[in-house]
Amino acid sequence: MLNLRPGSHVYSLLLVLAAVGEFPTRSLRLLGNERSYEALVHRLETVQQFRSADGNGLGSYKLLTVSGRGERRTIHLSKSALPLLSTLHPSALECYMEATGGHRFSGSRAHIQRNHRVAESLAVCLSAGVETRPWILPPLQKRRIERRVPDTPSFYLAKALKRLDGTELNKTIFTRLTGALFSPGCCYAVYNTQGHVMKWSGMGEFKTACHLTELARMNAGLEQVDRALLLGERMDVALQTLLESDKSPRMELRFDRIYPHIHFIPADRQGVRLLRLLTLPDWNERLLSAVFPHEWRLTGPGSFECDARHEGRFILSHLDGDIARLIRFRQALENGAGPFEVLCFPWQAAFLREYLGGAVPLRLLSIDALEGGME
Repeated sequence: MLNLRPGSHVYSLLLVLAAVGEFPTRSLRLLGNERSYEALVHRLETVQQFRSADGNGLGSYKLLTVSGRGERRTIHLSKSALPLLSTLHPSALECYMEATGGHRFSGSRAHIQRNHRVAESLAVCLSAGVETRPWILPPLQKRRIERRVPDTPSFYLAKALKRLDGTELNKTIFTRLTGALFSPGCCYAVYNTQGHVMKWSGMGEFKTACHLTELARMNAGLEQVDRALLLGERMDVALQTLLESDKSPRMELRFDRIYPHIHFIPADRQGVRLLRLLTLPDWNERLLSAVFPHEWRLTGPGSFECDARHEGRFILSHLDGDIARLIRFRQALENGAGPFEVLCFPWQAAFLREYLGGAVPLRLLSIDALEGGME
């Protein structure tokens, strides 16, 4: 007998599949303990009895089907188990049918990869405490200025954004964007590279930013969308994405010009913890205040990226994973500015040494210490 109660493994898995339709088996770690979820998925491929959180019997169902191989191995809900979606919310089944086109799935490699990128983005947000349930989130609109976005962090899937604009945008911007994450005072465009270098379409991403800015103004009272989250499996994906960006022939369409702040979020438990920090109210000021004494802080615009100065050395904080700032920081290095120091997490160190060439000392800080300081 399995209990469908909020917070349980089976409930979380059902919630994710109800929102996005399918989930990659190789990414179960994003939901919690990987071995526990693997065992649960195997169990749910056979008929099991279910009951609700209040103890009422819900019947016997085969909840899941698993198909494909390698990176395309994917988890779906069994059609016979769709009635269980009503235990999540009266509108959950309707949202699921809309997301999947009536419980239909393409075997196309491109479609599966696209769905998996969206599903992984949602899983990271869910694990970070962000509201991800499309049947709970107020729908966005473009008719008038009206505060609709909740005050708490909320992730809107790309399909919810796609419905709000015409065919020109639909053709260009929604192959890479996985959604938009609204948090107090901020809206992030969310991308997921998985294990591959992100290949940008300059004009498409420019239109994406304009579209999201309009939505943020109409629904959240924000003036600009100038931040993005870049999810990926490895830090070297961030490095290669930066190097590819350097090759762009049109400077104004480079991704770090479209989004002056791009935060690389590892698709693992460290990334989940980092995302929690980036969705706190006034997170940037709280982060810098937690790691630098007031007298070290630099105020006002400067000629290069820097957050503090101590004993003649300029200090950049990379604790927010902002790789767009890192590009500008390296340019200052190449122009002879300094001396510098970079504050980072231990898991960022190898990436920073490779990208900065070992010329800048690194000072390491544990995420435990930062979480404690920001609280």
